Amino acid sequence: MYKLRPYQQSAVDETIKHFQREKSPAVIVLPTGAGKSLVIAELARVARGRVLVMAHVKELVEQNHSKYESYDLKAGIFSAGLNRKDISEKVIFGSIQSIANADEDFFQEFSLLVIDECHRVSMEGETQYFQVITKLKHANPDICILGLTATPYRLGQGWIYNYNAHKEDMRTTEERFFKKCIYDLSLGFMIKNKFLTPPIKIDSPVACYDFSSLKLTNDRYSLKEIESVLKDQKRITPVIIGNIIEMAVDRKGVMIFTSSVAHAREILGLLPIGSALVTGETEISERDEIIHDFKLQKIKYLVNVSVLTTGFDAPHVDVIAILRPTESVSLYQQIIGRGLRLSPGKTDCLILDYTGVGHDIFSPEIDEDKPTENSVTVDVICPQCGHHNDFWGLVEDGEVVEHYGRRCKGAFEDPVTMEVEMCGYRFRFKRCDQCGAENDIAARVCTSCQHLLVDNDTKLKEAMSLKDAHIMKPDTMTFTKAYDKKGNERVEIRYYDYDGEFLSEMFYINTPEDARAFYFNFTRMHNRTPEKNITINNASDVIKNENHFRLPMFVIARKQKYYWEIREKIF
Repeated sequence: MYKLRPYQQSAVDETIKHFQREKSPAVIVLPTGAGKSLVIAELARVARGRVLVMAHVKELVEQNHSKYESYDLKAGIFSAGLNRKDISEKVIFGSIQSIANADEDFFQEFSLLVIDECHRVSMEGETQYFQVITKLKHANPDICILGLTATPYRLGQGWIYNYNAHKEDMRTTEERFFKKCIYDLSLGFMIKNKFLTPPIKIDSPVACYDFSSLKLTNDRYSLKEIESVLKDQKRITPVIIGNIIEMAVDRKGVMIFTSSVAHAREILGLLPIGSALVTGETEISERDEIIHDFKLQKIKYLVNVSVLTTGFDAPHVDVIAILRPTESVSLYQQIIGRGLRLSPGKTDCLILDYTGVGHDIFSPEIDEDKPTENSVTVDVICPQCGHHNDFWGLVEDGEVVEHYGRRCKGAFEDPVTMEVEMCGYRFRFKRCDQCGAENDIAARVCTSCQHLLVDNDTKLKEAMSLKDAHIMKPDTMTFTKAYDKKGNERVEIRYYDYDGEFLSEMFYINTPEDARAFYFNFTRMHNRTPEKNITINNASDVIKNENHFRLPMFVIARKQKYYWEIREKIF
C-alpha cells in the first residue's frame, strides 16, 4: 500500500473539502515529479462512485494506470492505442480520443472526472473535451470535475482558471471552465524540500542562438521564422552540440529540445552514433521502442521536437539542453521538469540553455507581456489588503524601483456564500472626469457612473487636431525649487524633449491642503511604486524623492496668452 506525503494529503483534503461545499470544476497544480498518481489513487479510493481518469496521450494513460495498480489497486483502461476498452471497473483510465467515441452507456455512474494535463482542455466549440464533459454531466449533473497540471496556463488564453483559493489570487475575470485552483504547489518548494532534483542552469555555456528578432503571433513563434533564424546561424550548431557532449561526459541521460524537424535532424547528425530522434512524424511503434530503450539507458542522447514536454517519465535524465525558443515560462518549466525527478545516484540536473531567451526556472507565470527588456518578476504588496502580487518591474541594487502592475490581484472567498470578491486597490488608474472614480487604464466606460471615458489614442488625436495644443514626448524630467515674486516657495517640474524644448508646471506646497493637492495632481500618477507612500510636505521633499517619480510617455499642453499650460499627461 502507499503512503501520502504531507503535501499530497493536503491536496486530497482540499479536493474533498471543495466538492463537499460546491461542484464547480477545480484545479490542483503539482509540479512534475510531485506524485500526482498518488493523489489520483487516494481520491479514487475514497470516491463513493465511479472515477474516470482522462489523459490526452496513451503513454500518460498507461503510466497513470501502471502506477495506480502498483499500489495494489485494480483499475480498467479505455484506450484504443493500448488495445483495451474496459468499462465495468470502478476506476477507468482512458484517452480523450477513445472516450469521445465511446457508446452512451460508457458515461453512466461516474461521480468524479480527473483530467490529467488539464491545461490542454478547451471548451470552445465542439472539442472532444467538450463532448465528453457534456455527456458525463448529462448522465450525472452533479459530477465532480478535477484537473491536474504542472502548468495552469494555456497559450493564447492565459490562466486556465479564475481564482486561486490557495493563494487568494484572482488570475482572470474572463470566463473559464475551471473556476478555482484549490491547491498550488511551487517548484521551489519541491526542490527546497528535496522532493525533486536541484537544477543547475547554465545560460549560453559557449555560444547561443540569437532569437531576438522573433515576434510572438497569437502567443506563438512562427516555425518559418525560427527556421530562417537557424539557417542564418547554422555555423553555431556544431559548437553547441560539441559543448553538450563535453558537458554530458559523466551524465546518464540527455534530452535535447529542438525547434523543428530539420533542426533536430541536423543535431542528430552531430551526436554520437546510437543517439535517437523523436518527432510528431515518428511511427508510434518506433517511438515506443526508442523511449523504451532510452529509459533502459541503452540510448544516452534523445532529441525531440515538441513531443516529450508532458507525460514522459524517465527519472535518470540529468541533462536538459534547450535549443528552441519557448513562448512562455510554463512551457519552459515543463521542459525543465523532464529532468527533475529523483533517481538513485542522481544529485542534480544540468540545464543547458542555448536560446538567450532567459526564462526563470522558478518564476511565476505573468499573463501580461513583458513591458521592457530589463523587466523582472517582482513581489508587490498591496497597501490595502496586504496581498503579495507578482508583477513585471525594475530592480536596482535589490530594490524594486518601479513596477507595471495595474490592480491588486488579491481576492477573498466568503466562507458562507462561496462568492469571491476582488480587492479594489488600483496601482495605476484612469480617473473619470465626471465623478472622479478610479478605473482601469484601459477602461472605455466609467464603472461608477457609466460616463464614456476618452482613451489615450483619442486624446492624442484630438490634441493634434487643435491649433493651440502642443504634444511632447519627453526624454527627461527635472525638479527645481523656486520662489514667486512674493517669496512663496514652489517647485517647478520641467519636461524636456530630445531637442531640448521644455514644458513646465508649478506647484505650491506650503500648507497641508497644498500637499494633498500635490498628491492627487502629481504623486499618485507619477509614483513608480504606488503602493509605497512618499511623504511630501514641501518643495525640498519633492526634490529629495525625484528618483521615485516616473516620466510620462506624452505631455499635452494648451496655449494660454503668454505660456503653455499642461493639461494632460499620458503614461
